Amino acid sequence: MGRRRVGTIDPVALCPPNCDLLGQTSIGAPMRITTALSFCLLLWSASCKDVHTPDSDAAASAFDPSEGLRVMSFNIRYGTANDGDNSWPNRKEQVLEVIREYDPDLLGLQEALPFQSKLLRENLASHTWYGPGRLGPGDDGEACSIYWRKDRFQKLDHGTFWLSPSPGEVASKGWDAALPRICSWVRLIDLGTKGEFIYANTHFDHRGEEARLESAKLLASYFGDDPIILTGDFNADEPSPPMRALRDAGFLDSYRSVFPDATEVGTFTGFQEAPTRGKIDYVYYRGALEVLGASIDNKRRAGRWPSDHFPVTATFRFQ
Repeated sequence: MGRRRVGTIDPVALCPPNCDLLGQTSIGAPMRITTALSFCLLLWSASCKDVHTPDSDAAASAFDPSEGLRVMSFNIRYGTANDGDNSWPNRKEQVLEVIREYDPDLLGLQEALPFQSKLLRENLASHTWYGPGRLGPGDDGEACSIYWRKDRFQKLDHGTFWLSPSPGEVASKGWDAALPRICSWVRLIDLGTKGEFIYANTHFDHRGEEARLESAKLLASYFGDDPIILTGDFNADEPSPPMRALRDAGFLDSYRSVFPDATEVGTFTGFQEAPTRGKIDYVYYRGALEVLGASIDNKRRAGRWPSDHFPVTATFRFQ
């Protein structure tokens, strides 16, 4: 069944055609994210429970805040990978089906290449987005893209920083990481509840153990005391030092808030028959938010996994 809903600065080189998401950098209450603000001004402004509700047409109607704030994190696997039968052309419709079924208000993607983002934008007319590549302006590589529902949120601020000792340095690679890694964020106001919060989305390095721990420490301190929802592929199991660092800083795993004793929680399959490791994809939160529901979507579509990661979801409401 459906859900009821209500209702610059010039773009830089990395903003796709018809995209104005790299505009306004300071509206409303000032943030405590001084590094990110300076980064934005210098770079981007220069140029319920586990329930699926398939009804994409619901986005055209009015929003009911009592239904909560629905969030999805999804590593969609980069579309140029040589995955044989699981290559992007064979599973892109399943990726779209997953997103349409859950109908998220906020969506964070990892490993999204420009042509994949283009397909999603064309099929998510109810949402707008922000998602520069990890190598900076003009990059056509992977992004940690963020999508939010246009009729529900107003963007107050945004930015991207690198997971490195120099977060404002474009394309900087941190510690023992194999690749440059980023965190993209937006500050939003919910037009229904008037709640303000930060939504951040990231992808930790797949090789560097030190990089993952230091990235977690950076995120733990970067956003001050603002209410925040943090999604991503953290490439780190629940007991690992990086995840402990986030928990020690007050971040809570939405899934564990609902299912504290669950054991079958793996989120990475590598396109194998079953998960090959523990939970490495998360919807974290901190601040004045309450979890109403959470899920790990481990369903096949048309006989195949939509990606090598399971999407993870959570539903919140402001306290």
